[in-house]
Order: sequence, then C-alpha cells, then structure tokens
Amino acid sequence: MTTTPAADPTMDAITTAVTYGREGETARARQELLAVWEDLGVLGDPLHRCTLAHYLADLYTDPAAALIWDVRALDAADALTDQRTGEHHPGLQVAGFYPSLHLNIADNLRRLGAFEAAAEHVGKAEERVDALPQGPYGDMICTAIHGVHEAITARDTMARPTSPSLDGPEEG
Repeated sequence: MTTTPAADPTMDAITTAVTYGREGETARARQELLAVWEDLGVLGDPLHRCTLAHYLADLYTDPAAALIWDVRALDAADALTDQRTGEHHPGLQVAGFYPSLHLNIADNLRRLGAFEAAAEHVGKAEERVDALPQGPYGDMICTAIHGVHEAITARDTMARPTSPSLDGPEEG
C-alpha cells in the first residue's frame, strides 16, 4: 500500500507563486514567494526553504540578488533529509538537488566575474550528476552544467540564453 503525501499548504503556496512566474507574472510571483519566506523564516522546514529559495532566485536578473537566494537554497538542502523529501514525494532524494543548486551558484558567480569560485561550484555540480534522474530533466541540467563550465573557461559573464526571462523591475 502506498501512502499519499499529506496536504502541504506551504508547498501549495510556493507552487502557485512559481506558476505565476512561469506565466510571466514575475513581480507577483516574487511578491508571493517573499511573503511565504517571511512566514517560514530562516529556521523553517528545509524542504520549503530549499524549494522557495531555488525558485525565487530564478526571478532575479541581477546575479548578486539571485546568488543570495541560491545560497539559501543550498543551505536548506544541507539541512534536508531523504525522509522529509520522501514525505513530499516518495522516492525523492536530496542528492538529486545538488547538481542544480551548485549549477545555479556557479552561474551567478560566473556572471559576477568570480571565476575561481564559479569553477569550484560547477565542479561540485559535475561530481553529483549521477544523482540526477534519467530523462529530460537530468539531460537539461547536464547540458546547462556543460554550458556554464564552458562559459567559465571562456571568462564569459553574459547571461545564458536559457536564463529565465523576466518582466518588471526587481524588488527585493
């Protein structure tokens, strides 16, 4: 018998805000995620903090602002357990989060011109690709890791063409 994950109003609020962002309502998505963060605080549920910070980082075009949220996502992942991720989605493991989290940090550091630190994080992402699921998501992350690695080598600070496109001014 499999169990259905319990209702999670915080994750529902995060998902709703992320949907706004994907539909082009970036300012609204950012505002709603920041409101959820205010309720969570820095000691809230690590799954909620990791998920929220990971998505919120994508809502900033400024790499310094995005980096703050990406570091918060990584810190939350370090406090997360497979038991907690499994409560949200059976079989979900924390190890699969790290390639994307390190990739995002590497990309922001690269855009800020901190190439040595960026190389360290892209290396950590490369070391952990075996934890990615097989299929389109895993392939997408591997492709992005390779692209960021090449950009670091070339000392390129331009935003990647696959970076999220945003509407409206950033607030934060």
